[in-house]
Amino acid sequence: MTTPPDFLASSPSPEGYFGEFGGAFVPEVLHETLAELRAAFAEAKGDSSFWKSYATVMGEYAGRPTPVTFCERLTDRFGGAQIYVKREDLNHTGAHKANNVMGQGLLVQRMGKRRVIGETGAGQHGVATATMAARLGLECTIYMGEEDIARQHPNVFWMRQLGAEVVSVTEGTKTLKDAINAAMRDWADSMDDTHYVLGTVCGPHPFPEMVTYFQSIIGIEARAQMLEVAGRLPNRVYACVGGGSNASGLFAGFLDDVSVELVGVEAGGDGIDTGRHAARLAGGQGQPGVAQGYKTVFLQNDEGLMQDTHSVAAGLDYVGVGPMLADLHQSGRVRFESATDSEVVDALRVTMESEGLIPALESAHAFAGAFKEAAALSASDVMLINQSGRGDKDIFTIADALDDEDWKAFIQRTAERYAR
Repeated sequence: MTTPPDFLASSPSPEGYFGEFGGAFVPEVLHETLAELRAAFAEAKGDSSFWKSYATVMGEYAGRPTPVTFCERLTDRFGGAQIYVKREDLNHTGAHKANNVMGQGLLVQRMGKRRVIGETGAGQHGVATATMAARLGLECTIYMGEEDIARQHPNVFWMRQLGAEVVSVTEGTKTLKDAINAAMRDWADSMDDTHYVLGTVCGPHPFPEMVTYFQSIIGIEARAQMLEVAGRLPNRVYACVGGGSNASGLFAGFLDDVSVELVGVEAGGDGIDTGRHAARLAGGQGQPGVAQGYKTVFLQNDEGLMQDTHSVAAGLDYVGVGPMLADLHQSGRVRFESATDSEVVDALRVTMESEGLIPALESAHAFAGAFKEAAALSASDVMLINQSGRGDKDIFTIADALDDEDWKAFIQRTAERYAR
């Protein structure tokens, strides 16, 4: 795909607003850096050779296009709509994150900077950023919450082997929002030679638009593939939503197709009624506010203090949501649902047993949302689920959630061996 995307039916205003959400609320020290980034991004978008070089890298290095897979046994199991899966798990580094970081890496080269920093929750963005830095010869620092480091240690291992410095963030809830805060502080001190590779469609303008631009490769591919493999567009398209980069990228390919219903699935955690969740839009749990450089819907109290979040999936354990998605929710173009931790683990088990696919816990939210609705549709209907990443990184969390005794014994033996 060598033609630059011209989709963005939900393009931001010149000030970076999607409806009432977005903007750039940053310290004065960052104004010039953001202006430089906006100018570089605008120039790159206007240069057809830039997108061509991006598409070439994604094809030759990342393995795009990723396929769409028809899931016959899942379709038979639920007895309703035909179920297809967009396979971002087959992208290099195992998730959709490579799409964004390689695009931003090429932009870094155009700007002549030599160091990149990033934040990560599930670790996939961190691994992708470290991979990009290794390929392009850039210094790399990744900020990650202490709690996420503990539950995503395989990805921490790979980041370090790829040459990145991984900084444990011990403030706040020690999860994604705190890693973003730490990365923003670093950027304010190092902006002359450093670019912040923000991993999702959040933060100050132009990040929400820019990340969607690179992730739109998912939706553009998926739309063409569905016409080829299914002979039609899907009735419903499902994606998990933390910050929302995989959802924004997938939905971008279908925004103008009003017959296609777009469904975002947030982290229901222990249940929305328990307060232990990360569902901002589903059920109307969030409120508009300004934090981390932009305006969107956050989980916050009446005084504007951010609430703690919970999800079995580290990548969805975030207090805000991308401003484009907040606007699409407000306009009714995207419907938002939630899936609890237990529903997600059940969906993961069913998907593994039925199709031999191992989605990441984040992606399993989209599967859970689709499975709850599949039987209500007819056999002539079609649904598409985005498998945004693979579950290798979640092996510790999944094994614990599945209460696997053999795995627990193995972990105990390993711990005892290293303690000696």
